[in-house]
Amino acid sequence: MWDRLLTNCNIATMDPSIRAPFGAIEDGAIGIQDGRILRVGRRVELAGYRAKRVESLDGAWVTPGLIDCHTHLVFGGNRAAEFEQRLQGATYEDIARAGGGIAASVAATRAASLAELTAKARPRLRALMAGGVTTIEIKSGYGLDPAAEIKILKAARALGESEPVRVVPTLLALHALPVEFRERREDFVRLATEEMIPAAAGLAQAVDAFCEGIGFTPKEVRSLFEAARAHGLRVKIHAEQLSNLYGAALAAEFGALSADHLEFVDEAGVKAMAKADMVAVLLPGAFYALQERKKPPVALLRKHRVRMAVATDCNPGTSPVLSPTLMLNMACTLFDLAPEEALAGMTVNAAKALALDHEIGTVTAGKAADLCIWPVSRPAELCYWIGLPGPDRRIVGGTDH
Repeated sequence: MWDRLLTNCNIATMDPSIRAPFGAIEDGAIGIQDGRILRVGRRVELAGYRAKRVESLDGAWVTPGLIDCHTHLVFGGNRAAEFEQRLQGATYEDIARAGGGIAASVAATRAASLAELTAKARPRLRALMAGGVTTIEIKSGYGLDPAAEIKILKAARALGESEPVRVVPTLLALHALPVEFRERREDFVRLATEEMIPAAAGLAQAVDAFCEGIGFTPKEVRSLFEAARAHGLRVKIHAEQLSNLYGAALAAEFGALSADHLEFVDEAGVKAMAKADMVAVLLPGAFYALQERKKPPVALLRKHRVRMAVATDCNPGTSPVLSPTLMLNMACTLFDLAPEEALAGMTVNAAKALALDHEIGTVTAGKAADLCIWPVSRPAELCYWIGLPGPDRRIVGGTDH
């Protein structure tokens, strides 16, 4: 006897092997045992099975739990005042010279205790969960010294242990150059490679870097990736957001999980990503908040069959976003994704960006029973409604939340 049987539902499985839009199974049913999906199919196909709990969903649509595969959720302080200053005419450079920007987040993060960072991040996490997120990546990067970076990763782990959500911690070792290293870039890169990575090896599941003119050079990122590989850690990269430094192609050399942003990536970079089977993570929240004009080359990514994920990029400076469904809408309206592509971007493709596609991302037998139940008449409504509040229910590991 199964633990649970969901019936009278429509299922957007997002399984590419099902040749229907959204991998849809209409009038379907889902059998769950020990927190995992045991069987998925038409309701008539599962009619003979018994379960301890049988529940009709009255025709609701079921999707995989949403996966937010790029966030900076844990940080100290906030920068709402800077938002007001920019609206009044201050430039990013003006704010930075006055001690604002990333430097302000770093100072506040370093000053906060582990308990304070965890408590401040919890409401943000719960907002994303209410929007349908069952798995979230949380990057460090606002500490910029080994102790503070480890503190952020520990806060991420504490959130995952205390909330019904899967948390994937990532060490963003090269995010920005801290004030105290302004004249000592090589020393900071050495600190990241020789101290941060070894210290984080037991906490982080991947290592990230910001390869950009205002961030770090390809040479500096290469040294970081070599250190990550030496410690058995996968890599990913913030690349080609403001210019093309060929960071995506560099990351491809190291078999990176993903390259994120990508507004300025060229065809050579896209081809390198395709060859390395990397995911392109699109971040419409940052594009919107920064009022950018150059879109990621979605047509090129389609042409070379690079999988596209979509994420909130939740952070205090450039993407203060707490709605995953808003990102689904913006992926369509700003980046021209089809609704099916956008939803794949927060399910099956986002799972691949976190190396979890064997475990989550589709409603498939054998995977974790992480599901969302939506009060909609078709899956495209998840992208159509601007900032849809979220699913009626989240099921994580077979349990309602």
